[in-house]
Amino acid sequence: MLNPLIKIGSFRALGFCLAITLFELLTYMASDMIMPAMVTVTDDLNASANHIPSAFNLYLLGGVLLQWLIGPLADSFGRRKALLMGCAAFAVTCGMTVWVQSIFAFNLLRLLQGMGLGFVIAVSYPALQEVFCEADAVRIMAVLGNLALLSPLLGPLAGSLMLKWISWRELFLMLGVLGTLVWLALYWVMPETIGVLRQDGTRLNPTPFRLRTIALRYIALLKNRRFLCASVALGLMSLPLIAWIGLSPLLLIQGQGLSVLEYGLWQVPVFAAVIIGNLVLNLMIARTRLEGLIQRALWPFCAGLLLLIIASRFSLSIPVLVSGLMLYGIGLGMSNAALYRAALFTSDDSKGLVSAMVGMISIALMAGAGSVIAALGAGEAPGYFALTVGIAGLLALLPLRWFLLPAGPALPI
Repeated sequence: MLNPLIKIGSFRALGFCLAITLFELLTYMASDMIMPAMVTVTDDLNASANHIPSAFNLYLLGGVLLQWLIGPLADSFGRRKALLMGCAAFAVTCGMTVWVQSIFAFNLLRLLQGMGLGFVIAVSYPALQEVFCEADAVRIMAVLGNLALLSPLLGPLAGSLMLKWISWRELFLMLGVLGTLVWLALYWVMPETIGVLRQDGTRLNPTPFRLRTIALRYIALLKNRRFLCASVALGLMSLPLIAWIGLSPLLLIQGQGLSVLEYGLWQVPVFAAVIIGNLVLNLMIARTRLEGLIQRALWPFCAGLLLLIIASRFSLSIPVLVSGLMLYGIGLGMSNAALYRAALFTSDDSKGLVSAMVGMISIALMAGAGSVIAALGAGEAPGYFALTVGIAGLLALLPLRWFLLPAGPALPI
């Protein structure tokens, strides 16, 4: 039973959660459903296959570009207006992809579409934290994570099946139409949280929008060691999964000669494991502190990555590769929502600005490091991929050590 902190009916609160979920799911679908079509896209646009991971990393990069501005704007003028604007822009740029004739125009639109991720992180996530108490917010974030993971779990499979009947251009048109429907849902059910009287009589007042002040607040966040470590850890922990999404078409379709359908099927166990981790988190959150949850999640997280590194020294088969990713995925699912919440409350600043900075650091790290991993040729052989992502993921232990070991104020559940 949800207990909203603002005056909102239970039906509208549930509708708000579902609408946020649909928008988040759609922003991921715009990436994952398209991945099986990327070989065809590059062929149709007379482009190199090297653009396959590039298009994915540009989509991630788009999620970073405006977060620094989106968060403070939402703090000042309201979350509802900001999210409606972001959803509309996402729907329009998806629809525009129907008419592209060059890989450069395609990549530019992928960058713009990726900005939808920025609105999800900098606007919808803080709105959830402001509508619900901490325990409810973490549970909802975990459930939303499960639903959003249906995109990388089923997206490649659904995309490969749909491409048997429609073209990749029509697939983008469909995403644009769905984006319009989600906009209508958000318009109907999303409440405003800024300047609204809460159940306890308090009010979240708007934060004045002054660029110089905003810059100083961002600088103060960068000086906050615990915040910085948590944000970097979020990016590094997700990096192996992001690399798998971006490079698995090269590894499985081009490298192993699998069909598009077989490629989609191999995605299912990896993302099912992340969902299992989220379900475990949901069961443990009521009786375990956030830091304790993160520490427990490190056991399967590290075990999976170590398995990948060890297996890379031998003739690595796809089932072994996927097994290591599954074990890692359970640990990621157990820790992601808890670490995000912990990062958000390492500072007393407005949650729109803090969430924007978390997203900018973590997504920029994923996009940048993902590009480096691709440039190093990790998409050419399963063994090299396993070694590279295993080492990259374990680097998260360094910032996590700084975040977890210092004694700080407990985060009550």
